Amino acid sequence: MRVIRDKNDRMMKLSDNVFNARQVRSAPKLKLWRYAGLMLTYRCNAACAFCYYYCGPQAGGLLPVETAMDAWAALRRLAGDSARVHLTGGEPFLYFDRLLEICEQAQRRTLGGVDFVETNGGWVADETSVRRRLRALNAAGVRRLKISWDLFHAEFVPVEKVRLLVRLAGEQFGPDGVLVRWQHRLDNPLEAVAMDEAGRLDAMRAEMNEHGGRFTGRAAQRLGPLCATIPPQELAGRHCRRAILGAKGVHIDPYGNVFSGQCSGMTVGNLAEAGLDGLWKSFDPHLSDFWGRLYARGPSGLLDSAVAAGYEPRTAYASKCHLCADIRRFYFDTGRFLSIIGPDACYGKMSL
Repeated sequence: MRVIRDKNDRMMKLSDNVFNARQVRSAPKLKLWRYAGLMLTYRCNAACAFCYYYCGPQAGGLLPVETAMDAWAALRRLAGDSARVHLTGGEPFLYFDRLLEICEQAQRRTLGGVDFVETNGGWVADETSVRRRLRALNAAGVRRLKISWDLFHAEFVPVEKVRLLVRLAGEQFGPDGVLVRWQHRLDNPLEAVAMDEAGRLDAMRAEMNEHGGRFTGRAAQRLGPLCATIPPQELAGRHCRRAILGAKGVHIDPYGNVFSGQCSGMTVGNLAEAGLDGLWKSFDPHLSDFWGRLYARGPSGLLDSAVAAGYEPRTAYASKCHLCADIRRFYFDTGRFLSIIGPDACYGKMSL
């Protein structure tokens, strides 16, 4: 069994988690969290239909440096040298000074370098300023730049900015230090801005059907209905055990909310309650009716009680994640499970 040392220099093992401690040796266990995506902000220059949250120009939040450092140090206690941290948003380059400070502080505290920073490139201006920023991040331990650009971002970010960023980032980080999502669309851009609404929706549906995506946040609201083909009864029994136990990492929002894996909009806790390693140790899906139903039956396990409370099911969903997001939207609007379902920024309720 893999073990690592915790902050008291005691050997940590999987059974330190309360759920794992009750399981027989052969049963699946909650994996150690090995990566963390630190969200600097929900604010973004774009408001993409594809967004897993509800990021946009009116969104807010700014991750404190000490919150980032505490979470990073806790991840190191959990995962040791295999810990990986990336910085994302929103658009983290909107707060470049904070972005750089977090990277530099991590180096000073010997926490390791940033695996990658994620951006849509909307901040790109002249070559000189772009080079200066990339050089500063590289010197502060950033290994890679991940550039998100696709049909959805094309509504907000001109392709010329992204191509310039790809070229300059390649010079700074090397060819293996630049990740582009999606390269095929950058090579063959669609003129999303020039499309009428019907054409844009058709193109979005085609992109999702071909390449897939997660139907949470704004994506559940905007794109889920476009791609909905699965009747709710066909989603029965599609449990979330593997997603919950095998996430291997978290995303942490600017307010300290911790999301398991890619499951935005429902928290396993907040860093104000306990450190990241403390949240891992205490997380047990069976201790919560909400998490317990997802664990055992998936989103369909939430359906009966939601209907009894007034939820009206759709005739079809795009995926089980779409069903989950739609039910959570109902619960959020009606004030249920709010200790788990949130924060406001994941449901389009903005606070600056």
